[in-house]
Amino acid sequence: MSAFTLHDLQCFDAVVKEGGFQAAAEVMNRSHPAVFAAVAKLERQLGLELLERGGYRVQLTAAGQSFHRRAQALLRELESLHAHTAQLAMGAESELRVVIGDLCPVPQTLRLLSRFFSQHPSTRLHLHFEAVTGPWERLFNDEADLIFHRVDKHDARTEWVDLCPVPMIPVAAPGFLPFRASRSIRREQLRELTQCIMRDTAQSPESRSYFVMEGAPQCTVADQLMKKEVILQGMAWGHLPRFLIEQELRDGSLISLAGRYLSGAVEELVVARRHDRPHGPVANQLWQLVQEHAAQWRTTPSH
Repeated sequence: MSAFTLHDLQCFDAVVKEGGFQAAAEVMNRSHPAVFAAVAKLERQLGLELLERGGYRVQLTAAGQSFHRRAQALLRELESLHAHTAQLAMGAESELRVVIGDLCPVPQTLRLLSRFFSQHPSTRLHLHFEAVTGPWERLFNDEADLIFHRVDKHDARTEWVDLCPVPMIPVAAPGFLPFRASRSIRREQLRELTQCIMRDTAQSPESRSYFVMEGAPQCTVADQLMKKEVILQGMAWGHLPRFLIEQELRDGSLISLAGRYLSGAVEELVVARRHDRPHGPVANQLWQLVQEHAAQWRTTPSH
């Protein structure tokens, strides 16, 4: 068996992932013949048939499956090495972009950021506030280095640090409901009542909605504080993070509608960044600082 190259492995991996030579060639910005030749050379060098080419999509042979599993480990290590090299080549960043999402307790987040950037005056902070899927869009469009929000923890593009659970409670002002409040309120009882919802700040919002009752009258706001005020004034009902309404639930200016049929939810607030991108030294110091102070979100989420 003669030696094969990383380029041959990368071509083989792309063909497997994309399901064909043409698609792999487009992803790799190579010609179809070049990718085909690289995979054929790899098979000759190994003395193995890795792909079945008879169908609409190429398929791995049994040997190909085994070889591909091992090859992926090597390719992942190569990506990690590239990222590490890029980090080593970076000096201190001139700017960092941080996004605070609508589920994040703001005061302690700003206190930590203020303290950190006062110690790094040569790095400028670009701070943005986004709602619903807006933080994700900025992160995946390479418009944010760090976000404080919820994430899909199954997405391999991200890494995260858990900060705190955020219970979302359906609430209304006393007297808003045209019937007696109880723990047996059904969703259909609220369908004719105005629901206050958050405006998604993403340019291309996902189709998935959060807590929205389809067909109900709606008022839309840009942030949780405005949403809270609309609900306090008896103009709508809606879901709010518990850390924002602890006092109002205690003094009775808001009542919980949660019960057997109308539940809230618990969102997991995290700090997240791209796992598939290199990060400079200042970004890594901020990441480490947030990890060290993660407990402050769990112990004092409302202050």
